[in-house]
Amino acid sequence: MTTPELNRRGLIRRALALAGLGAIAGLGGFAGFRAGLFGSPAAAANATPAATEGPFYPTPQMRMADVDNDLVKVMGLIEEAGGEVITLKGRVLDADGAPREGLRVEIWQCDVHGKYMHPGDDREVDYDTGFQGFGHDITGADGSYSFRTIKPTVYPGRTPHIHVKLFDGERELLTTQFYLAGHPGNADDWLFNRMSDSEKANVSMVFSDGSEGPETTVDIVV
Repeated sequence: MTTPELNRRGLIRRALALAGLGAIAGLGGFAGFRAGLFGSPAAAANATPAATEGPFYPTPQMRMADVDNDLVKVMGLIEEAGGEVITLKGRVLDADGAPREGLRVEIWQCDVHGKYMHPGDDREVDYDTGFQGFGHDITGADGSYSFRTIKPTVYPGRTPHIHVKLFDGERELLTTQFYLAGHPGNADDWLFNRMSDSEKANVSMVFSDGSEGPETTVDIVV
């Protein structure tokens, strides 16, 4: 005679087996089932790698009054920034691919002469006052962000790059850097070469012709 305890164990085994089969069917075989249990390796591979802030992050006191997402045009000035104007855009997503709305994306970079808007960059190089140097955007419902800026130029000792920070309110979620895909300086850049090939791809800017000139899309996954 089967005891209630054995019946209960059998029911549990069947429930677990059915759950496993459902996971396998819905997620694409054993790999999908394993991912459902232990987390997707693809999610980890797609995560945006963190990078150093660097010495020239501009504090609020250093920034221009104009800190919008158009770094090429400073409010109140006629001239625009020197350099090749680009559009940098993308989406901020979580590890499951869902959009993150209402996050603050900050970028900062050196001007066309390789000079940062920061008193610590005390080289005898004139700063391009038509370049905002720092800006921010707030992600939309679809996680989207967008900047109008210049294609990054060479700073002594580094390959061209754009610094990026991501905030949820006052909480910093990520600091990273974006690079020019295929730039010869990448091969000798110590920060760029600390990353794996997949990480490099996740922070590399590949350009295409957009309606307003060169544009690149880089999604941020946190």
